[in-house]
Amino acid sequence: STIAFTGTLHTTVVKQVRLKNPSNNTLQYSAILVGRDAADFSLSRSTVTIPPMKQGFLNVEFTIRFLHPAEAVLILFSNKVDRVDGATMTFSLKSEVKNIEPLGMIRYKSPCYEL
Repeated sequence: STIAFTGTLHTTVVKQVRLKNPSNNTLQYSAILVGRDAADFSLSRSTVTIPPMKQGFLNVEFTIRFLHPAEAVLILFSNKVDRVDGATMTFSLKSEVKNIEPLGMIRYKSPCYEL
């Protein structure tokens, strides 16, 4: 699935990924970011442990620095816990600038033309 990071230029957007564990075994995942703009995204932590029949959360943060859309992929791969493996999951991360607000204004008066 795709996680969209939309916001104003120069703001930080945080999205929370919820992971459910429907099994009777504990699952543990390691998270990595890959792709063209992976360095612009960050994770709250690199591993997530999900107890049986519970859910776990992972925060993904992105600071909108440029007008062009940023793209990366979040990969969650399972670490064996009690000889149990979970499925590898991938999420597409995409950004979009919805608004541009100036950081400040400078007013300057000058004659346009003089003889």
